[in-house]
Amino acid sequence: MPPKGNSAPVPAARFGRVKSNLKMGVVGLPNVGKSSLFNLLTSQSAAVENYPFCTIEPNEARCPVPDERYEFLCSLWKPPSTQPAYLHVTDIAGLIRGASEGAGLGNAFLSHIQAVDGIFHVVRVFEDNDIVHVDDSVDPIRDLETIQSELCKKDLDIVRKAYAAEELAVKKTGGKFKLSPLFISTMEKLQTMLEGNIPVRSGEWTTSEIELINEKMSLITTKPVIYLANMSKADYIRKKNKWLPKIHAWIQSHGGGNLIPFSVEFERELWDLHEDQEAAQKFLAEAGVASALPKMIKTGYKELNLIYFFTAGDKEVRAWTVYSGAAAPEAASVIHTDFGKAFIKAEVVSFEDYKSLNEGQKGMAAVKAAGKYRIEGKTYIVQDGDIIYFQIGTLNPKKK
Repeated sequence: MPPKGNSAPVPAARFGRVKSNLKMGVVGLPNVGKSSLFNLLTSQSAAVENYPFCTIEPNEARCPVPDERYEFLCSLWKPPSTQPAYLHVTDIAGLIRGASEGAGLGNAFLSHIQAVDGIFHVVRVFEDNDIVHVDDSVDPIRDLETIQSELCKKDLDIVRKAYAAEELAVKKTGGKFKLSPLFISTMEKLQTMLEGNIPVRSGEWTTSEIELINEKMSLITTKPVIYLANMSKADYIRKKNKWLPKIHAWIQSHGGGNLIPFSVEFERELWDLHEDQEAAQKFLAEAGVASALPKMIKTGYKELNLIYFFTAGDKEVRAWTVYSGAAAPEAASVIHTDFGKAFIKAEVVSFEDYKSLNEGQKGMAAVKAAGKYRIEGKTYIVQDGDIIYFQIGTLNPKKK
């Protein structure tokens, strides 16, 4: 008999960490709207001032991932406790030309970018004489080139140091070991790309090369990037800006990626109305556009290769974040580390099946009657939106 559910093949190798607690970093030049965007995303009040390097240490927060499925489950079960999935976001200080050599606040901030798993790259496309630009004029293509150049230079430095460290380690063995052909070819390929100002993520890499890079180095240009073009309110409403086609073309010729136009000015005015929903809806209707923040959050979450499953009951409805490709015991461990060790089986129904079959009832009777309530074992690969009940055995103390 074929296995039930989804015991799909192992996903292709990806750069970066395989974890459920991944972070997006908000990156860009000074005074492009990074901290203002961070505040809007997280509803916090990080300092926002009109001078470079206002943000010194990175601010960290989280923002809920908008999801109609989660809202449906909450409205159905009406439990006393609810918790959505969250996207973790870090606000990183502005970089300037020469940062990789220590200019501005330099290498400290590049290390902050190393510490995140994906990048929201904010680029300014609005004109405002009251908000200074670090290069005195608005030119997003120049700004994109500046940031990419600094990140490539930082990665090149990391690669060279890793190569030197490996050579030194081999020398200390007295010739007993040699550098592997895979290591040499991978490092040479990395150096060639980075010297040409080409991000590592733009290259074609084998699984073995990706695994080696993940093991030996934490490179900035392997991280997924979402480009955010900060427009004026007027441009955002009319959905036009002279720089957008040029930015799109630049992105496509530099490794690709998502481009999301938005407006801090627009989002801030909308946020000021958040306690008056009627006024907020009127504002949106008159503008004829929606907030871009939900799309940013969902796209960031997806680019980190994260998904979530639900647990739902009278006491709590909750979304649990896991890395896409996680097997059922790994998902159980997100709830409690011991659950993965004592995993017996998972009782699973997809959200789509549950919603279409439950007929407004909380329980699983209709789902079971339709044969959509599945029993899955250790090899089951959790799917986004699964509703899961885990059966856990008694943990053997010797296996802890």
